[in-house]
Amino acid sequence: MGRRHEDWDESSVRIRPNKRGTRPRTKDRPAHADAVRGRIITVDRGRYTALVDEGGREERLVVAARARELNRRPVVPGDFVGLVGDTSGQPDALARLVRIEERRTVLRRSADDTDPVERVVVANADQLVIVVAAANPEPRTGFIDRALVAAYDAGIHPVLCVTKADVRDPAGLLANYTHLDLDIVVSRSTADEASGVDARSAEGASARLERQALESLLALMDGQVSVVLGHSGVGKSTLVNALTGAERATGGVNAVTGRGRHTSSSALALRIPDASAGSWLIDTPGIRSFGLALVEPDRILEGFEDLLPGSQSCPRGCTHAATEPGCGLDAWVASGNAGDRGPERLASYRRLIGAEDAETVKELGTVE
Repeated sequence: MGRRHEDWDESSVRIRPNKRGTRPRTKDRPAHADAVRGRIITVDRGRYTALVDEGGREERLVVAARARELNRRPVVPGDFVGLVGDTSGQPDALARLVRIEERRTVLRRSADDTDPVERVVVANADQLVIVVAAANPEPRTGFIDRALVAAYDAGIHPVLCVTKADVRDPAGLLANYTHLDLDIVVSRSTADEASGVDARSAEGASARLERQALESLLALMDGQVSVVLGHSGVGKSTLVNALTGAERATGGVNAVTGRGRHTSSSALALRIPDASAGSWLIDTPGIRSFGLALVEPDRILEGFEDLLPGSQSCPRGCTHAATEPGCGLDAWVASGNAGDRGPERLASYRRLIGAEDAETVKELGTVE
């Protein structure tokens, strides 16, 4: 005769042994207190290269794979991370990346002005060097304005570098920015590309760029982590080679489309030789778009230092649109307080907050 229900207790329950062992399941992750700290140099197909013991006697490059507990959190050049496992840096050794240290700054973008997905470009950068060509390809103030907004939003100091000034006088372009608190460097080519010097070498890059411009950039980058950003074909890789002695591939501009050819396929952090400790340059692939969907509208105006004071006379809740009655920006610009290029600057700002210039947004978009 079977036992009645009232006679059952917990000892009556049969428990099958766990085939995977008797360790209880937990969501707590190990603290990895013994993790080795490293600086991410580059990311390539799921492998992360980090510099360990930077500046020390045992400085070495360690290749690591991401730990499962990091989920899909992005790891980018400039990140400081914790590594465990085989951190010897020997050939074929593979460590495990288990932690991302807190970031001082994050330069981010979206694919366009409506995409809410964050795309982290670099971490822990001190300044953003925005590289544009005076011509071939044509400079776009929309791209510069977007990059400036992203830099100010991230708390990163912006630098504007104009290349190929020997092809066209950049005075008209620079008139939009000369009255801003912005470092500007103008570079000219000083040697014929067909001179017989390999343009991909550091020697060839230095020969083609004006020495004064290089010295100005090196002075600005000393002791800083600088990220270089620009369209393909503006001479960014040539500039990087001259500053670091690297041999990043260089390319020209498509004669049909007027666009540059992509030569850098991944972001790479390079140490600047003969500079103070901590002097790094992070080269990024040429981009076609820089969406600002992640930047609050009020923060976008902060990227326009010449227009910002005019907002103090705006009515409460002003959207700063062209149709907004009583917007203080119109009176500020009309009185000349924003300089001769004030109307163009205001138009550029309003395109950003309204995403009216679809062609500009498209041109600033994703890495190919």
